[in-house]
Amino acid sequence: MTGSKLKIAGLNKWYGMRTGRMQALSHIDLELADNEFVSLVGASGCGKSTLLSIVAGLQSFDDGVLLTDGAPIIGPGLDRGVVFQSYTLLPWLTAQQNVEFALQAAGLSAGECRDIARHHIELVNLTKFADAFPSQLSGGMKQRVAIARALSYRPKMLLMDEPFGALDALTRHQMQELLTQIWEEHRLTVLFVTHDVEEAVYLSDRIVVMSINPGRINATYHVGLARPRSQSMISTPEFIGLQKQVLASIRDGSSIRPEE
Repeated sequence: MTGSKLKIAGLNKWYGMRTGRMQALSHIDLELADNEFVSLVGASGCGKSTLLSIVAGLQSFDDGVLLTDGAPIIGPGLDRGVVFQSYTLLPWLTAQQNVEFALQAAGLSAGECRDIARHHIELVNLTKFADAFPSQLSGGMKQRVAIARALSYRPKMLLMDEPFGALDALTRHQMQELLTQIWEEHRLTVLFVTHDVEEAVYLSDRIVVMSINPGRINATYHVGLARPRSQSMISTPEFIGLQKQVLASIRDGSSIRPEE
């Protein structure tokens, strides 16, 4: 890992409410290195998804520094691919056409869109379902299409908000393995939001624990497990020990603090 891909410094986010203003994020300092996989974990309401949405350029923030490759983030961009828990596929388009549709925004020709989409559908092991419509796909297949779409325009950073949260346990494990394979092959920076600590340990180079009221960084853990990862690691003492540490930090940061 070389270079700083994402820099967040002193970032604050407030929401206006009828009863006054509420601080959602307080003084967030976080850097992601090039090709690093970082997971955000924490209790509900700690601001994980809000922070990811700000990095995606989908929400504003009140003050602080937010840079990617040294340049300010001022809105959505093709340098950042985003995958949400909801698949957000267009139901009237096939799997491949959904990927092609995303590529059109990059100004590519119809032939280029078709070739790139076909390659990325193959990357997520959906070649046999390229012409299927979303209604004909399982939840895991829909999420594969969403990942193929996010990767198709070659972003430098992949932002993922609970992408496997709606999947059953077996499909979730399959998607985790697919994601690690893609990440290890393509080497891009990933910011991953999850409430599943086991998933965070399995996928990440580093885990950032956030606390609530307001959302802030409570602890950071470096994951020293060897790569490539395998599901057999989940039962090892090293894996279980780190998982327990992260869970303890989440519990420590989940109590509501009095207003400061």
